[in-house]
Amino acid sequence: MTLDEDVALVEALRRGDEKAFAALVDRYHASLLRLAMSYVATREQAEDVVQETWLGVLNGIGRFEGRSSLKTWIFRILVNRAKTKGVRERRSVPFSSLEGDGDENQPSVDPSRFQEGAWSSPPESWDGIPEDRLLSGETRMVAEEAIALLPAMQRAVITLRDVRGFTAEEARQVLDLTEANQRVLLHRARSKVRARLEEYLASAEPTGVGGQAGK
Repeated sequence: MTLDEDVALVEALRRGDEKAFAALVDRYHASLLRLAMSYVATREQAEDVVQETWLGVLNGIGRFEGRSSLKTWIFRILVNRAKTKGVRERRSVPFSSLEGDGDENQPSVDPSRFQEGAWSSPPESWDGIPEDRLLSGETRMVAEEAIALLPAMQRAVITLRDVRGFTAEEARQVLDLTEANQRVLLHRARSKVRARLEEYLASAEPTGVGGQAGK
């Protein structure tokens, strides 16, 4: 969204334009829900957080000052609501500890893949894999499952950067991370997701119609 589009949308929301608000919900609701799931324990809680976020947008649009993009502002409201919800639900891990995800000393890549400082098992090349398999619904599902298993802040960062398309600066502002932590969390998340995709893509070819192996 361009700056001019941002300004026009803010003005429409301030006028109470229901169509503008509906379009905004259509654009961001699914991504807000995905991000909320990084902070709370259940989908029901995440849905509550998203609803609270939209109420926050309606109630606060008159005070929006444009210091960040409208998108960043909305997602920042979501994170604040999600953190409050998490504390209220008495999650066992304090959110102050989530910035480093508790795995600061863990390597981004499995050490067994190195030998004497070099790759013993380098990342697989996907050049020979048919494009239709790389882009298949099953491959996307494997990637989504891998993301869902990531530690909370790694999941949040990769969701914003690689799923929602946020810039590094936007993600940093939304999640209140330092530049270095945003970069490290994203690298770890991408490494883990890629490792899972390598494992999946290296497996046997999926079966064809009727359960027969594809030829």
